[in-house]
Amino acid sequence: MSKALEITSANFNQEVLESEVPVLVDFWAPWCGPCKMLSPIIDQLVDEYGDKLKIVKVNVDENPDLAGDYGIMSIPTLILFKNGEEVETISGFMPKNKLMEKINPKL
Repeated sequence: MSKALEITSANFNQEVLESEVPVLVDFWAPWCGPCKMLSPIIDQLVDEYGDKLKIVKVNVDENPDLAGDYGIMSIPTLILFKNGEEVETISGFMPKNKLMEKINPKL
């Protein structure tokens, strides 16, 4: 079980767009190999960023509307939202240090 909060279309606006803190959304699917490789890194980021960054997961198979809304063409795709706006998009697997290099300047 992931440490990141699983969200759906029903609570996406509340959990992501209306969040007081930046939110990293992991668009994934259970059958996706690179998504499985990324999962332990996501859990580490949950622990390390604490209250500075909310990290959530969206299963694209269960929420195809969200995948469509954000133009998700391949997974994993991570989108960083700040004040309800997309500020960074990362597609594909990336090592933790590279992910942090992309996220930290935007927080």
